[in-house]
Amino acid sequence: MKKAKKHEPHEEHIDESWLLPYSDLMTLLLALFITLFSMSSIDATKFEQMASALSSALNGGSGVLDHTSMNPTESTIDLGKNKQQPEDIKKTAAQITDAQMAQKEQEDLEKLKKRLDQYIQKNGLSDQLNTKLNQSELKITISDNALFSSGRADVKPESRSLAKAISSMLQEFPEYEVVVSGHTDNVPISNSQYKDNWDLSADRALNFLKILLLNEALDPSKFTPSGYGEYHPVASNQTDAGRAQNRRVEVSIIRKYQSNNTAVKAVGKDN
Repeated sequence: MKKAKKHEPHEEHIDESWLLPYSDLMTLLLALFITLFSMSSIDATKFEQMASALSSALNGGSGVLDHTSMNPTESTIDLGKNKQQPEDIKKTAAQITDAQMAQKEQEDLEKLKKRLDQYIQKNGLSDQLNTKLNQSELKITISDNALFSSGRADVKPESRSLAKAISSMLQEFPEYEVVVSGHTDNVPISNSQYKDNWDLSADRALNFLKILLLNEALDPSKFTPSGYGEYHPVASNQTDAGRAQNRRVEVSIIRKYQSNNTAVKAVGKDN
């Protein structure tokens, strides 16, 4: 007779069926936190939409993520941390606009300078006029003997055409402020009409400006006369040549975007 085979007692296994829903729950929670982390760089509308979707997936549309009860502005998550605010957008747009206007201004002034230089060369005025474009202005410098007799402020009849030519060029750029300034050397004036160089320089600036404004296309409110006398020399008053340089009238076309032109190099023409 065969001996019956002895069987080992049956081992009971722990029920592990709970692991499947648990792993699903952990996966969903991981997805939730990853999504919440990424929310810091999206706008509030997208956050509400995502919160609603996750809430529906987890608990049928109700709970702490229910978008009907969540106010994104009250969330502890800083939704706007990486988002450009409206004020920043406006500021950036203004900076772009200013940069564009500054570029246009540079082009305008370079164009005007070129036309002036061509006029100077064509009329053989290189020893009496010069132009210079820098970070604050386009400056036209005119020697006094090109415009006035010694000790006088009346513009010579033959020099009025120069003022008219300059005015016709300025009328193409009506938006700019223009300053006309008179300067003298330091030799005291000795005539009955003027008591000092300050008066003489102021009258010269004003008389030249009045001829510019004979052009009715120019706006007088954009023009300012100024007399500096002997107090803004560009050369030494110790020599005849230096004093001759100091006796001058300057017509300055003022930039409107001076702070945006720090990279602009001075463009000069020594005539």
